[in-house]
Amino acid sequence: MRSLLGISAAIDKVLAFMAQIGAWCGFLLMIAVCVDVVTRYFGVPKPFGWNSTQLQESEYWLHTFLFTLVIGYAYSRQAHVRIDLFRDRLRTRTKYLVELLGIALFLFTYSILGTWFCFEYALSSYIEQEVSKSTIGLSNIWIVKSSLVFMFVLMGLAAVSQFFKALAGYLGVLPDNMIAETLGGDL
Repeated sequence: MRSLLGISAAIDKVLAFMAQIGAWCGFLLMIAVCVDVVTRYFGVPKPFGWNSTQLQESEYWLHTFLFTLVIGYAYSRQAHVRIDLFRDRLRTRTKYLVELLGIALFLFTYSILGTWFCFEYALSSYIEQEVSKSTIGLSNIWIVKSSLVFMFVLMGLAAVSQFFKALAGYLGVLPDNMIAETLGGDL
């Protein structure tokens, strides 16, 4: 079990690193929005020779990267929605079982299907050399579509990490300092 928790810790480090990159995308997004507002309303020239369409499209690209890179980390830190009305009344061991079943039945399946369908979606975009619908927009749309594949992979990794922790908790060998990050909520 110790080796599985080691794998879980390594996955959590990868998720945290990806979330840091996502956070930088959020910072760049704020800058892009400010530049967009300043250049639009004060007549300042756009940076890098971009036009308004490219700048606005870069904003949704950055927003997509922010979301897709942070989602796995958010799940591993219990930032997802839970319906705790019934769950809070359960014994701790039963909570671990519910977590194990939820991950095994739903999150693994969702991650695998999402990866599969988004991969086809991104691949067709790459093969077709898809560009923005605007003639003056950004090219290589496959990059932003590929980030969806990456999002589902990160969610799958987070599911593996949480599954290992929940299994350790169910077996009674999860360290006390990891209980909250595994089950979330009030214990």
